[in-house]
Amino acid sequence: MTSDTVSVRCCIAGGGPAGMMLGLLLARAGVSVLVLEKHADFLRDFRGDTLHPSTLEVMHELGVLERFLRLPHQKVPRLLGRFGETAFTVADFSTLRSQCPYIAFMPQWDFLNFLAEEGRRYSAFQLRMNAEVIDLVQDGAHVVGLVARQESGLFRVRADLVVGADGRHSVVREKAGLAVEEFGVPMDVLWFRLSRQPGDPADPMGRFDAGRIFIMLNRGEYWQCGFVIAKGTRDQLESQGLAAFQQSITALAPFVAGRVGELRAWDQIKLLTVQVDRLRRWYYEGLLCIGDAAHAMSPVGGVGINLAIQDAVATANLLTQPLLAGRLTTADLERVQRRREWPTRMTQRVQLAVQNRVIKRVLGSAVSFRPPLAIRLMGWFPILRRIPARLIGLGFRPEHVQTPASTSMR
Repeated sequence: MTSDTVSVRCCIAGGGPAGMMLGLLLARAGVSVLVLEKHADFLRDFRGDTLHPSTLEVMHELGVLERFLRLPHQKVPRLLGRFGETAFTVADFSTLRSQCPYIAFMPQWDFLNFLAEEGRRYSAFQLRMNAEVIDLVQDGAHVVGLVARQESGLFRVRADLVVGADGRHSVVREKAGLAVEEFGVPMDVLWFRLSRQPGDPADPMGRFDAGRIFIMLNRGEYWQCGFVIAKGTRDQLESQGLAAFQQSITALAPFVAGRVGELRAWDQIKLLTVQVDRLRRWYYEGLLCIGDAAHAMSPVGGVGINLAIQDAVATANLLTQPLLAGRLTTADLERVQRRREWPTRMTQRVQLAVQNRVIKRVLGSAVSFRPPLAIRLMGWFPILRRIPARLIGLGFRPEHVQTPASTSMR
């Protein structure tokens, strides 16, 4: 039995980047919104921590960028790579016309806590933690709310719009029966930490060699490391022993040779199972999916968070007025998908091309080989580095905040 019922214009399942940003934007415009997050806090390790220029531009448009950048973060103006002994610049963000021509590395929990604090400034905003969505409420073919569970029991939410922003394992999209189109990927990623020391390089680095790819992200006091493996081969890797894995790291990044001993057990090494998919239809009557719930992205380029934020901005731009007027239609929801589907498809197309033409080739190779032609061209003609900088930093269709700021603040 449900213990209470809450009524809002919009209920958002999932307190990740898409859900929290959408909640803030709607409440800021005066739309009553409830965000439900199933965990007690936002503290989860090895989540996407890259905030690209497109996201920082949104923070600027909200008028909070200066305060936001007071939080601890690392500025990354360029991404570097190395094929064997050949070093190259993957992307130079300093060429972008943006308020912040760099990537900001910041723990995702700090980003989400900041959005939650901003949201609480508005009387229309509610956030419930430890609130797990378990089912949808329907009136015939129309979704009119959902059921969630807290320690105190079940409760029901009545809403003009339910938004599934609950990630790649979305309960909302499963309960709505929305069809998912999946794309095969050749890789998984092992995430772990190694300490940083004075004299270490500052810029992020991707190292490609025969059968191995190693990513290192500067997180200040430590390196966040990603060791790319062929899909489904973790057990095989573990069977070879931790010492062999440590040797593979040292071969790719000799300067951490004295630190690989910090990895004392396999449980320090987390598996990210890579998947790329998207919904054929992002909406149902009274329901919309955005972010990873609508399209799971590859880690290539680290664009997942930023695409989710773009979804949230577009959703708020298109749906705020219909929600305020109480006249939301399925055609409004279709407009969100039409707005965001093209950049999603294009981004995934690029990611799949990189995975299949570069990453798969590297992982399947027993010998080193020359960098792909596109990479060599960027070395010969530095102006070409602006292309990946644009695609990674801003994306195919950057969104801009068009919703008004409400005067209804706490």
